[in-house]
Amino acid sequence: MVIYKSFEGLECWKAANVVRRNVKEIIKKFPPHEKYDLADNMRRASRSTTNNIAEGFGRFHYQENIQFCRISRGSLFELINQFIITFDEKYITEQEYKNGREQIETALRLLNGYINYLEQQKNKKK
Repeated sequence: MVIYKSFEGLECWKAANVVRRNVKEIIKKFPPHEKYDLADNMRRASRSTTNNIAEGFGRFHYQENIQFCRISRGSLFELINQFIITFDEKYITEQEYKNGREQIETALRLLNGYINYLEQQKNKKK
């Protein structure tokens, strides 16, 4: 078993951070009228993914950590919807959409694995 001293070592955080950085670049292309709507929502959702993984890591109780990871997972699903909107509005190309979806799905897969691991550890403590 690997013991991490920081959330930065978690594969799910690394994957969510890739998503966050991608969103940062994509929203730069949005038209000015989206600056405070879609762009702001995507920025906040992408930051929420990494912020909640980090906060959960710092809680030191499995159930609390799991809850923050679930919030992060919700933000990733929110980003999927926002990528759909962004593509539908023609703010991004099909390739950018596919890349964004792949990055989000990778982050979700790793995050779900981490949540499952935390659930197992929590159940061992009972």
